[in-house]
Amino acid sequence: MYNFSAGPAQLPNEVLLTAKEDMLDWHGCGMSVMEMPFSSDEYKEIASGALRDLSALIGLPDDYHVLFLQGGAYAHFSLVAMNLLGKHASADYVQTGHWSTRAANEAKRYGQINIAASTEQSGFNHIPDPKYWNLDPEAAYCHITTNETANGVQFHQLPDTGKVPLVADVTSDFLTREIDISKFGLIYASAQKNVGPTGLTIVIVHDKLLEQAMNIVPTPFNYGYQVKNNGRVNTPSTYSVYIAGLMFSWLLKKGSLKDIEQCNRGKAERLYSFINRDSLFHCIVDPDDRSIVNICFELTNKSLADNFLDEASRWGLINLKGHSVRGGIRASLYNAMPSEGVDALISFMKNYSEKHSIKPNKNDCKNL
Repeated sequence: MYNFSAGPAQLPNEVLLTAKEDMLDWHGCGMSVMEMPFSSDEYKEIASGALRDLSALIGLPDDYHVLFLQGGAYAHFSLVAMNLLGKHASADYVQTGHWSTRAANEAKRYGQINIAASTEQSGFNHIPDPKYWNLDPEAAYCHITTNETANGVQFHQLPDTGKVPLVADVTSDFLTREIDISKFGLIYASAQKNVGPTGLTIVIVHDKLLEQAMNIVPTPFNYGYQVKNNGRVNTPSTYSVYIAGLMFSWLLKKGSLKDIEQCNRGKAERLYSFINRDSLFHCIVDPDDRSIVNICFELTNKSLADNFLDEASRWGLINLKGHSVRGGIRASLYNAMPSEGVDALISFMKNYSEKHSIKPNKNDCKNL
């Protein structure tokens, strides 16, 4: 069985087995992680280990801080604005799909939001060229969504926003590729794609952005106040942090983020290559901007979509249905998806195409 869910996503068997072993008694302490006081030495060990391993993975600079918070990325659409608009009148947002649109709409509750660029008219099928962005040099920040989970587009190069801090929702491609944290003022990510179960949001923020919060921001979500109190303002999502720590450890054993990115690109390239060759399948996203983790595509005969999903499920390939705003098919190839899962999907797609009398044709769709 291969689970292509966009989130909550599958976890590695090694991580699940470790969690199973620790469920009733973590390391002989007589408690499950779910029973531990967050002030206990045992939980402090878990949290500090998670922070240490995450910092090693991303090469955390000394002037950045990691916060393990609650709320999910959707809640932080508002919380980011509340934390960064206290001393500025406006912020820039780049609209590249469903989630960046929602982020901008939430931020509008707290200040003037300028849509610096948008690909809505083209159906969110590419990343807008940064040289045409209408950026405000006085903006509090410029917000992007590095990977659009619902639309299948991804930034493969970061924009230069000058002196304006770059802020990013990195939820769906966090830890799937190399990232230069120093290029950002702040990034945030829900855990349920590549880090663990729901209930945890990771915020990584530069020193210079810690004193810009609006008065209305709730105390547990005041990034600066949390940093000053070592993330102990309120009870954290202890079990989610524990699973995240297991995930960080698992990733470190895989090598560097460069190694992980190479593996993920290989998985995506194999699937896109088949889609491009087979006339039954079609991807509308510009090839230069296609996501390596959320492969969104359609059947040229859209009436076959439900049948395709049903048959895929019988092959042990589950949760391939596209997001409701876009439809179609979506295969999410996060870190825990093994190469064998991608190969199984390609084998099924080839079989399905042959059954429906549509043969692969190298001359069809090669430029899609």
